[in-house]
Amino acid sequence: MARTSTTHLRPCDDRATWDAYVNTHGGHPLQLWGWGQTKAAHGWHAIRLLAYDGDEAIGGAQVLTRHLPWPLRALSYVPRGPVGAADRAGAVLDAVAAYAHSHEHAVTLTIEPDWSTVPQLSGDWRRSDNTILIPQTLVLDLRLPEDRLLAAMSKKTRQYIRKSGREPDLAIRPVTDRSALGDCLEIYRETAARAHFALHSDDYYRDVFDDLGERSAVFAAYAKQQPVAFLWEATSATTAFELYGGMTDLGARLRANYALKWHAIRAMRARGVQRYDVNGLVSDGVSTFKRGFADHEDLLVGTFDKPLSPLYAVWDKGLPLAKQVVRRGRPGR
Repeated sequence: MARTSTTHLRPCDDRATWDAYVNTHGGHPLQLWGWGQTKAAHGWHAIRLLAYDGDEAIGGAQVLTRHLPWPLRALSYVPRGPVGAADRAGAVLDAVAAYAHSHEHAVTLTIEPDWSTVPQLSGDWRRSDNTILIPQTLVLDLRLPEDRLLAAMSKKTRQYIRKSGREPDLAIRPVTDRSALGDCLEIYRETAARAHFALHSDDYYRDVFDDLGERSAVFAAYAKQQPVAFLWEATSATTAFELYGGMTDLGARLRANYALKWHAIRAMRARGVQRYDVNGLVSDGVSTFKRGFADHEDLLVGTFDKPLSPLYAVWDKGLPLAKQVVRRGRPGR
């Protein structure tokens, strides 16, 4: 058990307890048990830590740790966490950093919180350029009525939503089994080859599907019973986060991605989800498509490191191979 001031940590070994805490405290889907379970099967170690001040739980963090090449030992990483109130985050993160140092022998604790502003953090926290999750993104407020969401879109996006929605041979439905997921993965391989990005093995994506369970939401667009586009979100009680998506050449001609995305947004809203995060905006065609769904952009705080070893400078300034190993785990690939 690690301690920082009066804050102490207790590992949480029960999935239902952990996910209930994440969901009742506005946590991000990348903090759910199932996401850590998948990462643990593919090169990471996952632990879930609840922070207490006395008997009061004040926050938590799912910490992913990965071994790094010599002379570094490990990196500990909190994706879109911690969970809990921002005004208690400093104490929570200091306790988590102490744990990462003493138990994981990490060179740094890296966090990429789901925050738009930085609360007060004590100690040697510093901004980092070693980004895994892109901070520039677009978050839709699903508490707004549908007409407000549509009004905020670009004129072209609204037109293509209507046009693709009227295609007589286009149908959108959820993907609920591995066979249908396999069809989506074929589309994803085609998309990756066209856009020149690397993918995980199919087993990785199947694990995401199985491990997230009901918190995995996959939708596919079908033309004459053949899948032509898909969109995949991880969802917590409050937040939907786009993980993967792709389409065929026929899907592109039908503008299926417009009707599909609007369908997913409406489905998440119907679930009571409050926020829909498109998972990053860069300078490419996919991001141009995403930008059409709102009249604003959002900028999260980015990446912060707490150095835990004299070798932190080596990690921060060098060893590009180690950084590539970590970035290959980025959601969206």
